[in-house]
Amino acid sequence: MKAVFLDFATVGSDELDLSALRGVTPDLSLFDNTAHADVNSRISGCEFVFLNKVRMTRELIESSDTLRFIGLTATGTDNVDLDAARDNDIAVCNIRGYCTNSVVEHVFAVLLQLTHSIAAFNGSVRAGDWQKATDFCMLGHPLRELSAMTLGIVGYGELGRNVARIARAFGMKVLIARRTGQKPVAGDGRVTLNELLRESDAISLHCPLTDNTRDLVGEAELALMKSNAILVNTARGGLVDSAALVSALADGTIAAAAVDVLKQEPPVDGDPLLDYQGENLIVTPHIAWASVEARQNAIDEVAENVRSFLQGEKRNRVA
Repeated sequence: MKAVFLDFATVGSDELDLSALRGVTPDLSLFDNTAHADVNSRISGCEFVFLNKVRMTRELIESSDTLRFIGLTATGTDNVDLDAARDNDIAVCNIRGYCTNSVVEHVFAVLLQLTHSIAAFNGSVRAGDWQKATDFCMLGHPLRELSAMTLGIVGYGELGRNVARIARAFGMKVLIARRTGQKPVAGDGRVTLNELLRESDAISLHCPLTDNTRDLVGEAELALMKSNAILVNTARGGLVDSAALVSALADGTIAAAAVDVLKQEPPVDGDPLLDYQGENLIVTPHIAWASVEARQNAIDEVAENVRSFLQGEKRNRVA
């Protein structure tokens, strides 16, 4: 039952309880990070391999004669060669729904920040402006209620549905984008992407990155949006053309944006969004998913996948 976690630092901290995972894999070694060149030696002799972003290629999979199970601490599976796993009778399991609350709360945290100008008002107070004011309050920055806004959601899976649920609790009208090529269905509440862009006051992206969705929001799409609209991207950086978004923010095509993801992560080669200095942009380092509760859920879900596998079941199997 030898096991290894190759990139524990992507989820780990002293705050997390590993008892469930150690309970099913007692001989567990943890590595904060593992370079691709070191993967082969670190999985040697292991039956169970846990990872988040480390790549498991066909060569690595076929080099191990003990490997039985690959456990992902993420929903995405693009870093594992699933065909190679199937060819070699190695189980691969992902996790699902573990970070829903964290992502949903992040979406509304940035929306509230931008619509209520929290940072701007705080900055004004710290600069001494309130102390010099002639009235009891200051109204120098925009203040908008979510209840008066329409939220457009692109991608209506687990995350999109729960964002819609909270949006309705705020009193927001919700529009849902119809998939490209999907035929209209009466009463399903879905609209075309162009309709959603034109009618929404805020737009939240929750779709996967595919050939069809790459640069889904570019110059033409941004031009369709309202001038007071807000774009939120907690999905994948490749969904949005960064340069086009910078231009749209700078010239007032849209009011604001909040992005938690970039095309390259970490962005060692830079990104236009990192150079933009306007206060109408919030950039966070891919942390929408990463509340301590969500990361604990991730560990516990992986442990449950292992337990299921050992009992001959196929919980969350993708290969």
